[in-house]
Amino acid sequence: MKQPTNTSHCVDADAAIDAGLRTIRTENAGLLVLEKALTNGLSGPFVEAVRTIVGARGRLVVTGVGKSGHIGSKLAATFASTGTAAFFVHAAEANHGDLGMISRDDVILAISWSGETAELKGIVNYSQRFRIPLIAITSREDSALGRAANIVLLLPKADEACPHGLAPTTSTMMQLAIGDALAIALLEARGFSPSDFKTFHPGGSLGASLTYIREIMHRGDRLPVVTVGTSMPEAMAVQSHKRFGCVAVVDGDGKLAGIITDGDLARNLHRNLSQLTVDDVMTRDPKTVPPTMLVGAAMRMLEDHHISVLLVVEDEKPVGLVHFHDLLRIGAV
Repeated sequence: MKQPTNTSHCVDADAAIDAGLRTIRTENAGLLVLEKALTNGLSGPFVEAVRTIVGARGRLVVTGVGKSGHIGSKLAATFASTGTAAFFVHAAEANHGDLGMISRDDVILAISWSGETAELKGIVNYSQRFRIPLIAITSREDSALGRAANIVLLLPKADEACPHGLAPTTSTMMQLAIGDALAIALLEARGFSPSDFKTFHPGGSLGASLTYIREIMHRGDRLPVVTVGTSMPEAMAVQSHKRFGCVAVVDGDGKLAGIITDGDLARNLHRNLSQLTVDDVMTRDPKTVPPTMLVGAAMRMLEDHHISVLLVVEDEKPVGLVHFHDLLRIGAV
């Protein structure tokens, strides 16, 4: 077999960038047409599909072959991770025994741009035989798949980004987009919460970002806390001992009055700190978070405000502290 010639030195940089931009623009145009369709004729079938899947006692079975099959496999994973029990069945494998994986309580989501994919015939016939609801994602309502389906999510026509009009590009992008839209609509219809999300994503940075602040915050004797009126030398001793680079200042009722950080100390080095109290140095409106905040949101606060520590406050009183290093430790970054 003849190997392709290495022509990397002959690549025209401008032409490559032009091809990339043209691809993105063409696919974006397809998504805009799809967005318009969803506010028009596609809206009814879309809602009906959501209701059918939510009302099913079984699972959502996603199927397809070729590029549509790859899209279907990804969508099945997205459905499963967002609260809709789902799995992917390759249409060709379904014809060789995998039909037994599908029950009468399930709903089938079949993906085919042309709607004439021969390998889908077996699974389509199976859905009709056992009256299993069939939802089609296709561009042709009059196709074999479109005619057999109970619900047709009809994708509008759009140009492929491939200059020859052959490689599925815009079409697969539209399939992916309508599938993702369906997954999110189902997520919201089920009231799927961040805590539910964490159940399906316990590992990695995503799982870490779905951890609550109360689960990782430092509390009790670990908190660097002084009261208003405390001398700066005493406050600095507490700050040094606790090693968080800050000290919280509370009033007589234990409510947060301010915070002193290493930055506050640096900004006041020109003053005689030994003669000052915390009231003279503290930042009176520090950034705080509730214990119920998710770690991911806390990380964004740290990044947006260029700070390294957040006080955790409940009923106006500091109950904990979380440092940037704590988020690094659990893999939230």
